Amino acid sequence: MFKSEQYRAKAAEYQKLGKQTDAVGEMQELKVLERSYTMMADNEDLLQSNFDKAAQAPLGDRSEDNVLASEEERILRCLGAAVILQWNTIPRKLQRELFDSAGAMGDILQTDALRAQIARFLHQHKDDAL
Repeated sequence: MFKSEQYRAKAAEYQKLGKQTDAVGEMQELKVLERSYTMMADNEDLLQSNFDKAAQAPLGDRSEDNVLASEEERILRCLGAAVILQWNTIPRKLQRELFDSAGAMGDILQTDALRAQIARFLHQHKDDAL
């Protein structure tokens, strides 16, 4: 699975390619790819920095549980990244519902902090043309 450094390297690669072309359509496509990989890197960093706040499986014989948890984590990361990549095309009402649901995840005492983090992340990427 990609790590944030790998996503950032791909973003830099697309940025470099975008500077080497004169075709407007190609430049726009490369810019979209650059932003997408940058957003995925930001998402990976956010997930990594909040890993300790996520629900953890109980200790014990977790070999099968680890496989399932790893698969579910991968699915959730992919779904989350897909939602972020399409955020600007999602109707405002649904954006609000997704924001409210995401903000309610985790420790109830940390809800305000999580909502603020999500809001900052979305604000940083609100004008990204995806």
